[in-house]
Amino acid sequence: MIHSMRLAYIAYPTSLTLKSANAIQTYTTLRELKRIAPNTLALIPRWLREPSRFAELGARHLPRPAIGKLSKFKKSTLWYYAERSVYAAMTAAVIAAERARGQSVGVVYIREVIGAAWWAGLWGPLLGIPVIYEAHDLESWNPSRAKERVAQPLLHLVDRMALSHSAAVASLTDDFRRLLARLGWRASAEVAVIPDAFDDTKIAPGDKYEARQAFGLEMRLPLIVYAGMTFSYRSLDKLLEAMVPLRAAVPGAMLALVGGRAGEVAQLKAVQDGLPLEHAVLWVSQQPQEIVARCLRAADVLVIPDTVTDVTASPLKLFEYLAVGRAVVLPDIPALMEILPPEIGYYFRRGDVRDMARALEFALHDPNRAAREATGRAAVADHTYTRRAERILELAQQVAQSYKA
Repeated sequence: MIHSMRLAYIAYPTSLTLKSANAIQTYTTLRELKRIAPNTLALIPRWLREPSRFAELGARHLPRPAIGKLSKFKKSTLWYYAERSVYAAMTAAVIAAERARGQSVGVVYIREVIGAAWWAGLWGPLLGIPVIYEAHDLESWNPSRAKERVAQPLLHLVDRMALSHSAAVASLTDDFRRLLARLGWRASAEVAVIPDAFDDTKIAPGDKYEARQAFGLEMRLPLIVYAGMTFSYRSLDKLLEAMVPLRAAVPGAMLALVGGRAGEVAQLKAVQDGLPLEHAVLWVSQQPQEIVARCLRAADVLVIPDTVTDVTASPLKLFEYLAVGRAVVLPDIPALMEILPPEIGYYFRRGDVRDMARALEFALHDPNRAAREATGRAAVADHTYTRRAERILELAQQVAQSYKA
């Protein structure tokens, strides 16, 4: 029954070659959607003929308006808002043309807030198509939002339109669902919690000894690993600071930082230079997911020093960390505790360097660590991308039926 309803999946990934967590999540969700429901219409923007991994999934590429490039002349995020507004209109034109050819779309599922505001407020009602918005945060809270004073009312309008006018909202966390209810924007019953996931075709438990051999690391080395495409807004400077008291308590403890852009790595190396951490940090450049998985398996403990968001915090790395069966040290954010209960995760007071060091030391020395790792692995077992795609399609079917009724 799910397969008979055609879904339009509209996204604006930050990288077409999967160089960001956003792009990986978009791609892997689409991969599973197309496998389960091959008639899914995926619309993705592309600048000229730039390389795109989404092409292998049968995504339809629309010309990227590239209005955002005008920010080179006058720096402002508003250019990108205009770009995504034009792109939303382009997707509406494509879906209207599909209908004219007898290939109607039953539900639009959109991941990007500017497009969602246009679809929920204009294009969806105009075309008679219900819209599901997958919310990752409030745009008015986004660190990369437009900062101009004149733009602030626009940000609130965009949030309100996308979240209150869509037929349903897909939230990454129950914490965000409760926030929307408190704001009076959506009843809890109208918000489906569909957390992030891990790719079980690439991320799985494995032998620590084998993983360490691949990197030339000794087994007796206490090793902490952080892995991420980008280091911005993740408090990795505080993680470096926490390594100082940790190494006083656990001599020889090492930190491996995997990923990050060149500029971010350079900034953090400057932080390391000001700390007594000589030969204590291993720097591993951005790697394919298969190599990242091996880095995770080499660890004794995996760490999340902070997240970009609060009530919507559902970082891809948390699911990957748990999927390889390693202890996870992380900040005491309620949204994270939805996935990893406090009795399983090693939590510290957010922003507290000393408490982060304490949690890392506890995880390294905990005699019950193996049992907690196994429980964490079990907690994340149902959060595969296959299951995520199934949840999206189930929600879309419910929305389509309610819309018809």
